[in-house]
Amino acid sequence: MDPISDLLNRIKNAQRAGQEETEIPFSKVKFELAKILAKEGFLESLEKKGQKGKERISVRLKYDKGTGAIQDLKRISRPGQRIYKGNKELRPVRQGYGISVVSTSKGLMTGKEARKNKLGGEIICEIW
Repeated sequence: MDPISDLLNRIKNAQRAGQEETEIPFSKVKFELAKILAKEGFLESLEKKGQKGKERISVRLKYDKGTGAIQDLKRISRPGQRIYKGNKELRPVRQGYGISVVSTSKGLMTGKEARKNKLGGEIICEIW
């Protein structure tokens, strides 16, 4: 299974089940993606746990009056179909209420940051 889809599905399922926290197997890309979600206010906190080789990402989910901060999320670029966009093609998600995560030559960043830095890249996912 695609590791990024696994991360997104674990977060979505944990939030729909009303869990406070979930753990995800560690990888650098997943950790960077989770940091972006935390920075943008979709996750309360995250931390890396465990020893080398058995590391995990502990994600604390964010709720507002019993409703999850993440309404929905969508994986755009998949292993079987990569989607690339230039900086002028990056558009706001849900009229600015959501974010897109883009893999650029400078690393993972939101679509807004990529437009500001005049970078394009692979659209990883959209979250709103």
